[in-house]
This record gives sequence, C-alpha cells and structure tokens, in this order.
Amino acid sequence: MKDGEAGQLPLFEFSEENVNVSRSSTESSDEMHDEFGKYIVYVDKSGDHGLSSIDPNYPVFVLAFCVFHKRHYSEAIVPSLEKFKFNYFGHDQVVLHEHEIRKEKGAFSFFKNRDHKNQFMTGLSGIVEKSNFILISCTIDKRELKKQNGNKSNPYRLALRFCMETLYEFLQEKGEENKKTHVVVECRGKKEDRELELEFRRICDGSNQAGIQLPFDVVFSDKKTMSSGLQLADLVARPIGLKVIRKEQRNKAFDILKKKFYCDGGREDAGDGYEGRGMKVYPET
Repeated sequence: MKDGEAGQLPLFEFSEENVNVSRSSTESSDEMHDEFGKYIVYVDKSGDHGLSSIDPNYPVFVLAFCVFHKRHYSEAIVPSLEKFKFNYFGHDQVVLHEHEIRKEKGAFSFFKNRDHKNQFMTGLSGIVEKSNFILISCTIDKRELKKQNGNKSNPYRLALRFCMETLYEFLQEKGEENKKTHVVVECRGKKEDRELELEFRRICDGSNQAGIQLPFDVVFSDKKTMSSGLQLADLVARPIGLKVIRKEQRNKAFDILKKKFYCDGGREDAGDGYEGRGMKVYPET
C-alpha cells in the first residue's frame, strides 16, 4: 500500500535503524546478566493430535516454536504488528488468527474484494519476512505413526519433545543453555493445559534424548492477551504442514519461512540444511 492510500497511515516498514538495532541486539553480550535468557519462545500448533479419526486432507499435526531475541521482539516486531492493525482496523484489539483470516470470519469479514485481501496478506507476509526469529518445528505424520504404533503414541508429546530438544541445541550455540528460557503457549482448557504442563516438566526433568535437565519454564497465555509472538506462531504452523503434505505444490508462505528454520550453517546458510534439523518430520519416510 502506498503512503496515504485510502486515508490510512503508511504501513510499518523495518527501517535501517530498526534492522541495525535488531542485529546489534542479537550479537550483544552485555544486555542481561540475571537468571533470564535473551530469548523468548512462542508456540502454536496446526491440526489436531488425535489418532482415532484422521482428516485425509490434513493428516498431520504440526508444532511450531518461534524463538525471538527479546530486544528485537519488543522494539521492532511488536510495534510492527500493532501499527499493521491500526492501519487495517483502526484499533489493535484484533487477534491475527490464521484460520479466521483464511476463512474470512469475524473481524476478517471486512475484505472488500480479492485485491483487498491480497493487499492485507502481502503486508502481513512482509512483516513475517522482515522479522528476525528462529523457527523450530516438528510435523507428525499421523497416518504413518498410527500404522507403526496404533493409537499408543501421542503426537503432541512427540512433537513437544523434539522441539524442546532442538531449542536446547540452539541455546547451546548462543551460550544461553544455563539461563531460564520461557516458552509461551496458548491456553486450551484446564485439562489440556494440565496435561501439557506435566509433559513439559517431564521433558525438562530429563525425559529427553540427552537425559539432562532443561532450563525451560512454560507460560500459559490467554487469547485475550493478544500476544504478538503467539499470533506470529499461529501464522507459521499451517504452511509447514501443507509443505509436508504437498511437497511439490507452490507455497509462498513456506518460501518465506524456510530461511528462518534453525539449520546447520547458521545465518550464512539460512534456507539450507534445515530439514531434519529445524524442521523435523516424524516418522521419517
């Protein structure tokens, strides 16, 4: 959208100043010396984790971890999403939810035509593309898992363990493995939250591949808090699942995300070497 179009404020753009701040902040080592680490993690899922009835059109369960440097998150990403909402809704009390956007429900029934929606999606994709975060995901092929283990396995637990183990590897690379890192998940219900917290604690207490204590703490967030991190995590999970299901189909959203996956070569090799590393698929076929 051009500045001043339709009487709106210009959409937020990442200025060079913001980019430089984010880069220096991720490389700085003198910001935080307390018990808390420099990174914050936001988690969302795509698909259900049940095995009794599997949707043939979406037979996967995806768990996505979006890992943000706290300074970049607070100084660049949160303001960008807030300004985006002001531009399109006139206020910031809207939760950017992938399902509702795609189905044009609720607050997202305002699109005037296809071009208007494409404009909205292009702006939102631009924020995702220019945001610096590390993506860690695990996609569970439920049909293959059920074939191997019947209904004995729990896709959510498997994906959670894989993602937490990979998160620890990333933090080791950054020298943050001994600092407390908070992992924020959306509330789903008392029973579900209790089960998730028990599994999270179990993995942290040593039920992981390395058999070590993991310095993570889970935080449950209500939808009403409208967390920018959770909204971004919600936007990335489904494109990952679609890429696994339909490998050859064009997937513009995934093309943006592939450069954000945790990979073997670090920032210089972003977009390569992420399969089996930052992007896991289980069971492997």
